[in-house]
Amino acid sequence: MALVVLVIGTTLAVISCASSPPKNVDDICAIFEEKDDWYEDAQASEKQWGTPIHVQMAIIRQESRFQDDAQPPRSTLLGFIPWTRPSSAYGYPQAKDTTWDWYIEATGNSGADRDDFADAVDFVGWYTNRSHKTLRISKWDAYQQYLAYHEGHGGFKRKSYGKKAWLKSVARKVDRQSKRYASQLKGCRARLEQGWSLWPF
Repeated sequence: MALVVLVIGTTLAVISCASSPPKNVDDICAIFEEKDDWYEDAQASEKQWGTPIHVQMAIIRQESRFQDDAQPPRSTLLGFIPWTRPSSAYGYPQAKDTTWDWYIEATGNSGADRDDFADAVDFVGWYTNRSHKTLRISKWDAYQQYLAYHEGHGGFKRKSYGKKAWLKSVARKVDRQSKRYASQLKGCRARLEQGWSLWPF
């Protein structure tokens, strides 16, 4: 019985560790060192779509703080009864149902899930690549990319962000985070690519 409890406890701990957000979401090296597969996933997206890892990660950090089941908070009825959510945004990338369906149709990635980091980071790479092709936004321009990510391509074309001072402030925050991530990644990318791990063998 003790062995069964130990096995179940260990399994639950592993699942919890796998799905919980990184402890330090502001340090990209710490993120990739804690989450063993995430660097490989982000690198695969970078190679597939051309958007730098630091831009992808800055967008996800802003959207969900790397929480796999993140959703917009519910509105309330009569001031205290939990009611509907303002949108269908979900998961690491906070992608709405219609946008996620567009991604699946465009890529053929039919089994993709928004609460799977590999799929989420691939989605961000795909979307920013579409923004580059459709809106001519540089894949390295985290500020403009975030505006297009948040407002959608139609909204960006209409400059719907123009009177949203709060959104432009958030986009600047994403840009600053992207630059910090880029600087941090320079210091650890070599060992990440060598398969460096916290766990000694």
